[in-house]
Amino acid sequence: MKYYIKTFGCQMNVSDSERIAGFLEKPHLNPMPTGRQALLGKERRLFVPTKDINEADLVIFNTCGVRQMAEDRVYGQIHNIRKQEERSKNKGKRRIIILTGCLADRKDVQRRLKDKVDLFIPIDKFFKIENLKLIENCKLKIENLTQKKQSCDYLNIAPNYTNNDSAYVPIMTGCNNFCAYCVVPYARGREISRPVGDILKEIKNLAKKDCKEIILLGQNVNSYRFIDKNSSLPAGRQAPLKPKKIDFPKLLDSLAQSFPKINFKFLTSHPKDFSEELMKVIAKNKNISREIHLPIQAGSDKILKAMNRPYTQKHYLDLIKKAQKIIPDASFTTDVIVGFPGETQKDFQESLKVFKKVNFNEAYINKYSPRPGTAAYKLGDPITLDEKKRREKVLRKLVKTR
Repeated sequence: MKYYIKTFGCQMNVSDSERIAGFLEKPHLNPMPTGRQALLGKERRLFVPTKDINEADLVIFNTCGVRQMAEDRVYGQIHNIRKQEERSKNKGKRRIIILTGCLADRKDVQRRLKDKVDLFIPIDKFFKIENLKLIENCKLKIENLTQKKQSCDYLNIAPNYTNNDSAYVPIMTGCNNFCAYCVVPYARGREISRPVGDILKEIKNLAKKDCKEIILLGQNVNSYRFIDKNSSLPAGRQAPLKPKKIDFPKLLDSLAQSFPKINFKFLTSHPKDFSEELMKVIAKNKNISREIHLPIQAGSDKILKAMNRPYTQKHYLDLIKKAQKIIPDASFTTDVIVGFPGETQKDFQESLKVFKKVNFNEAYINKYSPRPGTAAYKLGDPITLDEKKRREKVLRKLVKTR
């Protein structure tokens, strides 16, 4: 059975798709070999990947709900698959479509696609499919699907890495910040930090494969917190650590010292958690990237408050100055939203000011998109698309010319 995964959105979704692929091809979940295969000691794989969506028997959409554009692409591609099947001479063949990721729990999405999608399942429940053989007959049985307790256990599924030289390793999932524009806390739930031992196990396996670069992932990666009861955190050149709370700076420092041949990066930071301790950890470890991603989202204090971002422009710029002092070769990338409801020309000029002062290496400039269920959704979308495009162009020009 051939499968195809279509991934939308952020690096975390890419990492999740790698785990879906690993799960589908996991040997012990596939049928036992029989006949000649058994004699040869070979095991038939129930699921094999294909790079051509048109060849797939099973299509998995790992979705993103952060922007309307990504959501619309999901609708369009699923619609095209079903239309293609209707026009096909072989009308009896219907591909199985599973929708997971950020849109899976949205009731409006489920209603819209109920006749086109065979299964809607959140990413942390995807790995509860009891018997993958049932997918062939589209008789999907899910174990404990109604269980409400959040978990990051699914992150322990061995992934099929897209690139063994540069790998994503999630260390947490979810978010507690509830920014007014963002669906992540609703789609992924509250923050859950992955146990240190699980992170170490994955990185050790990558080190054995001579992995050159690891990107530590989390919706708010520098809010990582874990109580290590087993003293499993390696101390590198330091004395062994007693059981205690391990925050992101401690984790990053220990990983950098324990795996000196691997270069470490991390995504995505929140200014409220970008501490001086973290800066010092980066400064002392040469194998931690000096390019730091620190989203500003808006330069105007008024808009930052409306977005529920608990910092000011001054606080953000002071962080940049402090980081540049502690890490002289530091550079910065950022995220920014243009056209948030209530953003006047004067407010936009404040974002422009930040761009001129910081000299970002790169900026991911997003045009505001109202997201159902978020606090900002009720504010509407009063700023025209043309005006958002104009503001995006102004900021993009600054980044390109530096």
